[in-house]
Amino acid sequence: MDIHRCRFVPYPRFAINALAFSHPSSLNATSKEYSTLRLAIGRANGDIEIWNPLNGIWLQEMVLHGGKDRSIEGLVWTQDPDDVDRQGRKTPGKLRLFSIGYSTAVTEWDLALGKPLRHSAGNFGELWCIAAQPGLPSSEKASTERQDHTREPNLVAGCADGAIVVFSTSDGDLRFLKALARPSKKRARVLSITYQNRDTVVVGHADSTIRVFDARNGQQIRNMSLGAGPVGGPKETLVWSVKCLPDGTIVSGDSTGTLRFWDGKTYTLLQRIKSHVADILDVTASADGETVISGGMDRRTTVYKRMGRGKKGGKRQWAELMHRRYHKHDVKAMATFETKSLSVLVSGGLDTNPIIVPIQKFGKEFHRTISGLPLQPCMGGAPGERLMMSWWAEEIHIWRIAGYDQSQRQVSQKGNELDPVQTRKLAASVVIQGEESLTSADLAANGRMLAACSVSRVKLFRLRPRPRDTLKVLKVEIPSEVGEVGARMVKFSPDGKWLLIIRANSSTQVCRLREDGSIKKRLFIASKIINLKRLSRDPITTKVQCGSLGSYERSINRAAFSADSRVLVVGDLSGYLDSWVLEGHEDLTRDADENVEVTEPSSSDDEDADEEIHHQVILGQHWIRNPTASLIPKLSGSALILSFRPAKEQSTKAINGNTAVHPARKTSRPRSQDLPHGEDRLLAITCGHQMYEFNVLSGGLSKWSRRNPSPSLPRNFRNLKDRAMGLIWDICGRRERIWLYGSSWLWMLDLSVGFPIVKGPGKHGVDRNAPPRLDGGNHLKRRRESDESDVEGGKGNTGAGDQIPRSELSMGIGRKFRKMEGPKTSNSPWISADRELVRASDDDDDDYETANPSALLDLRRGPDGNIITDRSAEDPVAPRGSTTLARRRMRHPRSSWGTHVYRDILGIVPLGDDAEHRDGHVGRTLSRDDIPRGVEVALVERPLWEADLPPRYHGNQEWDD
Repeated sequence: MDIHRCRFVPYPRFAINALAFSHPSSLNATSKEYSTLRLAIGRANGDIEIWNPLNGIWLQEMVLHGGKDRSIEGLVWTQDPDDVDRQGRKTPGKLRLFSIGYSTAVTEWDLALGKPLRHSAGNFGELWCIAAQPGLPSSEKASTERQDHTREPNLVAGCADGAIVVFSTSDGDLRFLKALARPSKKRARVLSITYQNRDTVVVGHADSTIRVFDARNGQQIRNMSLGAGPVGGPKETLVWSVKCLPDGTIVSGDSTGTLRFWDGKTYTLLQRIKSHVADILDVTASADGETVISGGMDRRTTVYKRMGRGKKGGKRQWAELMHRRYHKHDVKAMATFETKSLSVLVSGGLDTNPIIVPIQKFGKEFHRTISGLPLQPCMGGAPGERLMMSWWAEEIHIWRIAGYDQSQRQVSQKGNELDPVQTRKLAASVVIQGEESLTSADLAANGRMLAACSVSRVKLFRLRPRPRDTLKVLKVEIPSEVGEVGARMVKFSPDGKWLLIIRANSSTQVCRLREDGSIKKRLFIASKIINLKRLSRDPITTKVQCGSLGSYERSINRAAFSADSRVLVVGDLSGYLDSWVLEGHEDLTRDADENVEVTEPSSSDDEDADEEIHHQVILGQHWIRNPTASLIPKLSGSALILSFRPAKEQSTKAINGNTAVHPARKTSRPRSQDLPHGEDRLLAITCGHQMYEFNVLSGGLSKWSRRNPSPSLPRNFRNLKDRAMGLIWDICGRRERIWLYGSSWLWMLDLSVGFPIVKGPGKHGVDRNAPPRLDGGNHLKRRRESDESDVEGGKGNTGAGDQIPRSELSMGIGRKFRKMEGPKTSNSPWISADRELVRASDDDDDDYETANPSALLDLRRGPDGNIITDRSAEDPVAPRGSTTLARRRMRHPRSSWGTHVYRDILGIVPLGDDAEHRDGHVGRTLSRDDIPRGVEVALVERPLWEADLPPRYHGNQEWDD
């Protein structure tokens, strides 16, 4: 692979201002009970990212795009009360997400549509903070005696003028309810707010005061003063954060870097700790209230523990346990969530990267840094024209990258080092007018068309070459039913004839693109819009299990066309795949706008079997649902990558491909029913880095996928923390490679070489170090820790990083003891104090049960472990039906290779059109001189140290870590 490392592509990073988990912590619950758990991250550009923890995988599922001059300053989740239907089935209440930011309005977001649902504003100042009313205790849920409580939680917000307002979320609506407190004479800003219980609100102000209000009548219960500011400093102390522990204790962090603990009954000061050298910007606590964590402007994340019992009848004292500088800039927001298996702290700030820190195993597990760049690359390209496109906010930039030979000629002519500016050229820039940010953009493979969309409109542009390798951008007039409705995704087919539009409600539409017969060849869209209907899934099961998210998990997040543009596949967040095929052949003699509609009864076995399907025929072709779509199994998780194999042979184009179809008396408009017969193998990679390849037209796994199940993939690849972002194909001759990349890694997998079978201690060849499955099960029935292991304990992590080896532990006492018997102690074994002792059995191997198809590898491969390949379908020289062994050559080619030298990867775009070179070597063995260098790509990096960040705080004895 030839790589052009690019750092000139503009993509600004935006700070994290707010964090919020969708559910409260519960130490008695399991992860399965929180299958709908989500994390919302609010950024300074108005975007809200929705993350799924997935037991430590941390998948970015969706981005709710903001708009121009918008920012997210606060986030809260609420959940409506559960409903019970007539059959007694309990349906979880709907999860609702609310945000504030530099305005007087509270915004509710529709997760399924990915855009704001409603707003509520009033005659008060800008909202600075927001909190949601806690739910009723279990003892009060069954009681109906208390009529003063509403079932739906209220929202309370603090304003810049000192007012405190309450919003109601009852009846599925959002409206202003009342003012809890009017602006004071000082008009001190309300900087932080929280609920101590359903009836008590604790508010932190900018005038060195914490006030407590009764949420029922607005009466002020107590006024707690922090005293005068530090000597030589500001007169007033800013209370940036207030939180309440389960026992009612109030914790506050202020601008002096002091953490204060207040009694929840008498509202008196219990203790204060000067732990930061600058402002404490946020405070959070563990579920049991025994651990408090603070973050501030000095980049410190400080952990406090409640120590001992103290004096008889006295309060337990708090002590600072330790502090670390995980972040490179201010820590502005923090959130915690804990269950039996998941216990994490998520923090974010001006350095844009979320950081995951373990709570229960703090000091025993590594922390984890997640890239602040989007998981779905905002990149595109036209390889044949060597064009690379990037987009963000309302801007689109198109670059032309110089080729390898052209760069060498420039060097030889100048006789010195190559000027970096000469290797690239900004061909075009487009700024979309409007208030909303772009949700998607795509560049046609021929480099002649550009499509972009936002939540309110769709835009189409024509690109024409101009002198000096630039492009002229021309706007294309499109029908109002296409352009005046927003979308979440747009995508061109490889041949540039079809435009796929995924609407906000995940409805799928395709439009036919054509050029008129004029000299300028103006581009236009056929007047017909084809709506593709997806398969109906079981609504009852989905509603009962995931009712709190509604139709959110059916949102489409990935789409792919086949190489011949006749097969289309889309995937949603739940793991379902829907596919359609283009039936018939193109007939240019027909009019694209003629009204031809074919009706036929549905042949599927779903609930729509009695309905009729209407096909719209355009130029002799029509999209139909794949006849074998229902046979494609559901993926084990959301698909990160969907990509068809490139076609090795290009089919000849026919002007009238339906020559055998003739009109008759009853069929004046005949249509062809020929299905595509080209390359239909689809490669899907899930969020758990499991790889599947499907034959879409036959509706099953391919031979390669059956011989290479996901557990046989390299262990280092499966253990990667950052999720896969994209895929590049490298196919030439018998070489079949894919290049996968994430935000911090680049990995090559050779599909023509069998992955080695990792033999474990069991008798079935099971990999004991395989990661856990997405369904919560384990690959082994029981796991035992080896005495020689350098890792503490034998269990997985609690949602952050891996466990820290004993040799690297930096805190705590020894965790191993030695059992000595007799005078000889040299052979005495060391026993881990954290290890769960298990009685050994004679039939140890029988205690392990495989939960993956690794045991079938020996049957699907040859006697030497190599892949059994049927070359009759690929090699025209081999006789039909013959089976050969693809044995490794003497040099033993690598089946995989990876590197971590690139940080942070925004995206990778292929360059150059090697179709002619690839087709010229089909069916014959390449010599060493004929082997090409490989695919050529542009790798775009946006490292944090090159980001434009504001100046950070530097105190005494501060230096870069």
